[in-house]
Amino acid sequence: MFDFERATDYIRSLELPGSALSEEIQKDALAGDVPIIRPETASFLLFLISLKKPLSILEVGTAVGYSAIRMSEVMPAGATITTIEKYPPRIEEAKRNFARAPRGCDITLLEGDAADILKTLDKPYDLIFMDAAKGQYIHFLPDVLRLLAPDGLLFSDNVLQDGDVLESRFAVTRRNRTIHSRMREYLTMLTHTPELTTSVIPIGDGVSLTMKKNTEEM
Repeated sequence: MFDFERATDYIRSLELPGSALSEEIQKDALAGDVPIIRPETASFLLFLISLKKPLSILEVGTAVGYSAIRMSEVMPAGATITTIEKYPPRIEEAKRNFARAPRGCDITLLEGDAADILKTLDKPYDLIFMDAAKGQYIHFLPDVLRLLAPDGLLFSDNVLQDGDVLESRFAVTRRNRTIHSRMREYLTMLTHTPELTTSVIPIGDGVSLTMKKNTEEM
């Protein structure tokens, strides 16, 4: 039987370190139990950004700014990142980290609840990185799809919930059942909406890649 955990360890052993700043932020985040993108998932996201070369990136869930800084290190010249965070201590730490980043001036941090902020945005984004509270993904989805540019890419992290989403509702702990049902609904919406093309990939804690079809070319 395929040993997924062993494979993940091997993949991580192949990873090259990021910048000195991103390595420092990663180390501090892990020491403080701040949830950040997993190394193999980050590598996949950065590969896609290098390939797609998005000029406008939206991140839902800043935390301490680690993933935004990693994305800024590979995004093309002239590209910008808008990132949303509501937890005050993480906002302040993210601001300090952005101030030290070479392309921190290209990152705009919006403070507040994503459910409210997303409704105020109106520009299209070439890439949207969803990495907030998993139980809220389904609630953010209408605005996220509205903001996603035609041929844009939605990268959703942590969609397998450490394997919980694979189980029946009654096989997960009672306190996780709402998140479980919402994530299943989210993935069903992404995979069954005709205007979208979605692939769910078992890397890290699971990611889904969703492309919004360009109806003008159909």
